[in-house]
Amino acid sequence: MIRVTSLRKTFFGLHGTVRALQGIDLDVREGEFCVLLGASGCGKTTTLRCVAGLERPEEGEIEIGGTLVSSPAKRIFVPTEKRDISMVFQSYAIWPHMDVFHNVAFPLTQGYRRVAKSQVAEKVRQALRLVRLDGLEDRPATDLSGGQQQRVAMARAMVTEPKILLMDEPLSNLDARLREQMRVELKKITKAIGVTTLYVTHDQAEALSLGDKVCVMDGGEILQVAPPNEVYAKPASLFVAQFVGEMNFVKGKVAGPTLIECPLGILPLPAPAGFFAPSAVTLAIRPEHVKLDSADGSSASLTGSITTKNYLGDTALLEVEVNGVSLLVKLPGDSAFSVGQKIAVTLPLDRWRVFPG
Repeated sequence: MIRVTSLRKTFFGLHGTVRALQGIDLDVREGEFCVLLGASGCGKTTTLRCVAGLERPEEGEIEIGGTLVSSPAKRIFVPTEKRDISMVFQSYAIWPHMDVFHNVAFPLTQGYRRVAKSQVAEKVRQALRLVRLDGLEDRPATDLSGGQQQRVAMARAMVTEPKILLMDEPLSNLDARLREQMRVELKKITKAIGVTTLYVTHDQAEALSLGDKVCVMDGGEILQVAPPNEVYAKPASLFVAQFVGEMNFVKGKVAGPTLIECPLGILPLPAPAGFFAPSAVTLAIRPEHVKLDSADGSSASLTGSITTKNYLGDTALLEVEVNGVSLLVKLPGDSAFSVGQKIAVTLPLDRWRVFPG
């Protein structure tokens, strides 16, 4: 449905040249919810704006639904209003002087997507029903909560039944609790209408909970494209491991083809391809994969002590000192371990990831 090939975009400003996109490739299948995840300046919004036709890339091609909409080499550029897309912005951008009905109806009565007047009311009601705002048609936009305004923006984007829905951090202006609720609603809505969605966020929880596919970006490049569970469990690089979720990192070096030496001992782990003794590596393990037990009578080879404990409700985050290494450990909130307690530590070998450098 969306195909991006060798896309490059450069910005020129007073402070020099910024290579926002450096030849990225991306395929989004029909009905798929694809998330572009990364920190500010990584190129995710530029990618979205190029797909929308709001930016002109200097190289590469963009196809939407099998139609080439952008190709500088072939001198093709289809304007935004003819790309059969809709977009939800971070600021919602709803008209403050209009009520809910007229905000949603606007794309049906103006511009390239006009429909017969007899169809407008029914299409608006369907869109509002989808986002659970039915009955609020006459409500002034200024009388809506943040979550309701966001739903109006979504209804307006979907009322024209576009092929593609583009969303640029639409939940970032909401408070934490409402953001969680809207994630659930957004997933339901996009699946219900089967729209292909390209979604930009810097929020890891949003990316992992919403996406069928997550693209982690940095420096104008896509570093990993995979289902969210794979990005979390099998990060393709040290950057992805650092950026997505919490992770413990331990410096080490290659001691043999299947041996890594580090402060926690010599571990039977395979070295990264092409790395030989004594190449430097970084070992990584998630806090929830570190196992703790009472030190009394335990046969575990590693022991340590708990230095801090933060209660988070359903979970507790502990900091454990082992052989001079500080490890984060995530346990159920009702765990009985306490600060200062001596404990046995187990680090399952199948949970380690080994990265170069």
